[in-house]
Amino acid sequence: MEATSVKFLFFDIGGVLLTNGWGHQSREEAARKFGLDYNEVKELHTFIFNVYEAAGVDLDDYLDTVVFNHPREFTREDFKNFMFEQSKELPDMLAWLKEWKKTSGFKIMAINNEGKELNDYRIKKFKLHEVFDAFISSCEVGIRKPDPAIFKLAMGVAMAQPSECVYFDDRKMFAIAAGKLGMRAYQHTGFETTKKILEDLKKEFNTTKNEHNR
Repeated sequence: MEATSVKFLFFDIGGVLLTNGWGHQSREEAARKFGLDYNEVKELHTFIFNVYEAAGVDLDDYLDTVVFNHPREFTREDFKNFMFEQSKELPDMLAWLKEWKKTSGFKIMAINNEGKELNDYRIKKFKLHEVFDAFISSCEVGIRKPDPAIFKLAMGVAMAQPSECVYFDDRKMFAIAAGKLGMRAYQHTGFETTKKILEDLKKEFNTTKNEHNR
């Protein structure tokens, strides 16, 4: 695979640019804060969350199953607000990528698993349109990673060949899934490592562009 043929960059969001939208640590904190039985929450979440991320149910349906299956002393809005507040910007990566994109020459797209309400909130709250040219979100396409179909769809939207694509994900399993389709895929382990990869890709991209312009 020729490194210099890369034109499209694909990123996961949770664990790379932002915290996970509704990860196990957030659910544990919710159980403590709202007085929930965490083991029950964990079991019911496991049954329904994948369906929520693939748009089979909405957030209210998810909460009906996992939280409001008993009378509660708190409101649905209180719980939703807590869920949204769990989304935080990770150090360095997002702010740097917004600036880097302006002169990178690459098209940048997201491939992420997320429920619609959380996805919409995160895109707006953190101004992710400043980074991404398009979002291939599970809630919009009805497919979740690591299903190869979501990566194929992303490449189809970009009209890109696998050799033209690089993918970053904090979960090794998802990076491997992308790599099996011919994309160059990296597990994101931290800002400095991913920054160096991106800077190297930018140099290769500019070198190739200059050679074509001669």
